[in-house]
Amino acid sequence: MRKYELVVLIQPDLDEASFEAALEKIGAWVTETGGSVDKVERWGRRKLAYPIRKLLEAQYVLFNLTLPPAATSGLERNLRFLEPVMRHLLILV
Repeated sequence: MRKYELVVLIQPDLDEASFEAALEKIGAWVTETGGSVDKVERWGRRKLAYPIRKLLEAQYVLFNLTLPPAATSGLERNLRFLEPVMRHLLILV
């Protein structure tokens, strides 16, 4: 098991229920693969350096995760297909 940080940029125009559902879905994917979510920090809405999907802002969320190394590719694949996620970055700490 290794420690990872996952930063996710989520669409800014989501309502609170959809935003929470997206975060819960990400957490569920981590626990399904045998990992755990150690901490979730919501950084709030921030301006983007460049437009993504014609949007100038995003909601930033930082996850501190513990995952088996083999589970990272599956997590990133699932994040790519989750509609509210604009960008993500998973790094080994």
